[in-house]
Amino acid sequence: MSPRPGRRAARFNRRFANHLLRPLAARLPGFGVVVHKGRRSGREYATPVNVFHTPGGDVVALTYGPESDWVQNVMAAGSFDLVTRGRRIHLIGPELVHDESRGHVPRPVRPILRLLDVADFLRAADSSISGPPTSEP
Repeated sequence: MSPRPGRRAARFNRRFANHLLRPLAARLPGFGVVVHKGRRSGREYATPVNVFHTPGGDVVALTYGPESDWVQNVMAAGSFDLVTRGRRIHLIGPELVHDESRGHVPRPVRPILRLLDVADFLRAADSSISGPPTSEP
């Protein structure tokens, strides 16, 4: 299996690719933009992600792993906004999930995530729906 993209790739994406992808990610199926505040700076950030809707919430594939700054910011805050398919949703109760079966995402996406060695996800509930998000195998 190939290793996750390194810190150099993450830095490149943060500085260049994210600026190009952000407008598209907010509208395309399977993508979204996580809007969160920095833990130390308090500054608002917008990070393009791969996102999948589940009953009661959404699941984000952590392509750079759970140690990414944006993930740490979201976990510390306990909530975040997700802009996807042109709408903004407030998500609460983020939790990290390690799932080698990748059962939290649609079947067609699983082989791609397996190839990229992505088995970590962030799951959160839509604040307008009561109850925790559930996964669809």
